[in-house]
Amino acid sequence: MRLHRPTAHRPTIVIVLCVLLTACGDSSSSRPAGTFERPSAPATVTPAPASAAPPASASIAPASPVAEPEYELVEYPVTAGSHPHDVAPAADGGVWYTGQRNGTLGHLDPATGTVREIDLGPGSAPHGVIVGPDGAPWITGQAGVYGRLDPDEGAVEAFDAPRGRGPYGIASTPEGDVWYASLAGHHVARVDPASREASIVEPPTAGQGARRVWSDSSGRLWVAEWDAGQVAMHDPASGEWLEWPLPGDDPQAYAVYVDDLDIVWLTDFGANAIVRFDPATEAFTSFELPSAGAAVRQLLGRPGELWGAESAVDKLVVIRTR
Repeated sequence: MRLHRPTAHRPTIVIVLCVLLTACGDSSSSRPAGTFERPSAPATVTPAPASAAPPASASIAPASPVAEPEYELVEYPVTAGSHPHDVAPAADGGVWYTGQRNGTLGHLDPATGTVREIDLGPGSAPHGVIVGPDGAPWITGQAGVYGRLDPDEGAVEAFDAPRGRGPYGIASTPEGDVWYASLAGHHVARVDPASREASIVEPPTAGQGARRVWSDSSGRLWVAEWDAGQVAMHDPASGEWLEWPLPGDDPQAYAVYVDDLDIVWLTDFGANAIVRFDPATEAFTSFELPSAGAAVRQLLGRPGELWGAESAVDKLVVIRTR
């Protein structure tokens, strides 16, 4: 299901330093709660030159007295050649990341910029990382299988995906369901917690390239559709699908993450940007990255902070809400 009812532009936002903001939609719309409308084409504002002082940072603030948040974007360099792929905020206030090229698990201390690395051994190419309930980082890869770890017994179960290679992003819902996105298979799938079997769910757009998936607080799934250049929402309770193209001429939606306020964040390779999407207003806000071709492949956060790994330039990036 796709919607095409345009809404009015929201106020233009003043840009300071290197952040690009595009906004559309109208928060004063009278549509019923829980429904969505298609936004009109976003307004674009040309960014000012980025500061050369490390770490790179920028801030934005609204020009009007509308109560909207301010943001700060900061880049942190990590080990050259590490090719950081995924990030996960650590319990100590730092950030874990996987060094896919140099086979390490890295840790950044944002307060000092200090980086330390743990060698994962010859031939390792770590992909994903999350922080478990015990505060320890867990590292994962992808090869056409999905798996389950029992932390009490240490037992690992592995299962072949229904259509082979392709399972990519994985996430759980507040109800405890597990979902993954299959990039090569162009679908998402629900893993039954009892049988461990995966059931395929097809998005409405064929060949969309579902790359990452995340759940909001209501259990609705948000999917980054790489080949289609859009973000999709699937409600498992009703079976409903909604989709929104990202702003710009050639968007490529890679990562998706839903924060503690149910705001949806994505990365757009086509625009070299991190994109904020507010489901309540259907407004997109694009934060252009200071480093060209940064290639942010995954997002994760904690209240007030959104973290990403700039894999092509060996940096981590954070957007903080002020």
